[in-house]
Amino acid sequence: MISEKDIQFLRYWERVRESENTFASKIMRGLPMAFLFGFPIVLSVVSVRLFAADWYMKISQTSPGAFITIIIAMCLIILFYAYFRMQYKWEMNEQLYQELKIKENKSTQSLTNIN
Repeated sequence: MISEKDIQFLRYWERVRESENTFASKIMRGLPMAFLFGFPIVLSVVSVRLFAADWYMKISQTSPGAFITIIIAMCLIILFYAYFRMQYKWEMNEQLYQELKIKENKSTQSLTNIN
């Protein structure tokens, strides 16, 4: 037997599953959490570069172009995290939807067999 909460999820997922499956939707919905993940790293790199540039150059022995490379890499990591986090959530919701549909069909069939 399917609970009311499961039925509500089925109806909700039937409405939004196609719109949430687009690449742009996944990126836009995943960016807030991805920024929370990547912002402290970017902030620390930028603050060291701005406030301790001489120290950074002496300690790290890197070229000035490495800073830009680090920022670009973090932006790509943020986009990667945003997309794949939402892809994972979409797949989990889709799997739950499929399981509930099978359960709903079985309960419907058992009710028709009884009658």
